[in-house]
Amino acid sequence: MTEQSHRSLPAGPARRTVLAVGGASAAALALTACGGGSGSGGNGEGGGDEPRPGGRLRAAFAGGGASETLDPHLTNLFADAARAKALFDKLADFGSDMSAQPRLAERWEPGDGLDVWTITLRAAQWHDGSPVTAADVLYSYRRIADPDGAFRAKASLEPIDLDASRAVDDRTVEFKLKRPYAEFPNVLAAFGAYIVPDGAETFDSPVGSGPFRFVSFEPGSSLLVERFDGYWDGAPHLDELEFVIADEESARINALLGGQVEYAHELNPATARAHENGGQAHIVRLRNSAMQGFVMKTDRAPFDDPRVREAFFLIADRQELVDGALSGAGEIGNDLFGKGYQYYADDIPQRAQDLDRARELLAEAGHGDGLTVTLDTSPVATGFIEAAEIFKEQAARAGVTIEVAVGNEDTYWADTLDSGTLACTRSGTMPIESHISQRLLSDSPTNATHWRHDDFDELYRQAQSTSDEGERAALYGRMQRRLHAEGGFLIWGFADWIVATAGNVRGVAEDAPANTLDWARFDRVWLA
Repeated sequence: MTEQSHRSLPAGPARRTVLAVGGASAAALALTACGGGSGSGGNGEGGGDEPRPGGRLRAAFAGGGASETLDPHLTNLFADAARAKALFDKLADFGSDMSAQPRLAERWEPGDGLDVWTITLRAAQWHDGSPVTAADVLYSYRRIADPDGAFRAKASLEPIDLDASRAVDDRTVEFKLKRPYAEFPNVLAAFGAYIVPDGAETFDSPVGSGPFRFVSFEPGSSLLVERFDGYWDGAPHLDELEFVIADEESARINALLGGQVEYAHELNPATARAHENGGQAHIVRLRNSAMQGFVMKTDRAPFDDPRVREAFFLIADRQELVDGALSGAGEIGNDLFGKGYQYYADDIPQRAQDLDRARELLAEAGHGDGLTVTLDTSPVATGFIEAAEIFKEQAARAGVTIEVAVGNEDTYWADTLDSGTLACTRSGTMPIESHISQRLLSDSPTNATHWRHDDFDELYRQAQSTSDEGERAALYGRMQRRLHAEGGFLIWGFADWIVATAGNVRGVAEDAPANTLDWARFDRVWLA
């Protein structure tokens, strides 16, 4: 799948995606009488609360209907990802700065050429008590990479030569790569790259190695899991965890306020503001969870002229876009992906609106008498229509006429990948390296800006052949300075992802962007 499909991660928020609002009936909400209700107090691990065991937490997510599955290699929705995290584990996962953190992999060691990596597994066990082995890892990756399968992480595993990779012993895997890859741990942490038992094909009653083990599942309704005392990272505090489906945002917040669930995922900024100080719900804002911006096609007029691209960078009033399109639930961007992530070039000065300079650049490019551009947008993601209309007004003040074209939300990402000249875009979390490799190399599969430069590709190859992290960071800095000056991504903001909890819920991480290690980390949550 491509990022533009927005039916998959880490593309970014959209309907019925991992970063998305579902559209089915709220009648799908399945509630139980068990578990804690609303209480008083805040969230987090402060306030004098000590973790205590017991209880059932009920978490409401938008779902995927009767076709839902517990196959972790088919994860696509946020609900899928949260359920997979409860039942299974990956070799690594992404920290809040999108650096790979060890999980089932106790450690990894590259060979001198960065094209052979040795993975040492932890002493972890499956829910049936058998050990997690190298054979399980190789089986899982080969299943994901099956050309006849439709598994989400398939593209992420492309650098691995699985035919040449081998199990050195039960707890050691040697991965042979097709080329040097200094950021190979990102593959281990890839979305959907879960480890399953050797030979597993059906997941009606899955056996995983995660913090909770399977009890019951009704697709489109609920999943009940219980604490796994043998979990390698320590047993969860909760006795039970129930995922319930409520596709409509109003159903999720109302269930929380009514004491029918203790965790409501994916709320809009207006709902968050309405309940921020009401005492019935604790609002958690997961910062930097989604990039917001516009893509300019750099290979066609008018954006094949870097002066026009720079002019558009200078037209944007970023705070106005954040306030208007995101209802203030976010922060401004600087035309670079990955604010706050590992390797982010935070030494580049923040770009500000400069309409006078924008008009000068447009005149130098031959557009002194005006310029008309079509901006493609769609209701495919929150804030897209609003951002297009706001930017249209901003551009008019620089003598640019923007004609807003509202496209089909079902085909928007495919339509705008190669067609048009200017379009709204967004992206969820991924490492800066992944953003570059997937979107900015000459042969990248989702190169929406059509940025194709051999010298830029060479910088990326140099980075992946460089073992010294400091030298590699310097190369990423060079790439980002080039993109900031003349790239095709006008990145105006980064949106918060918003969840809410009942007052008696503790331990929910408040510094974890969506789909990172500590997001939906229910093994660390307890009921006060």
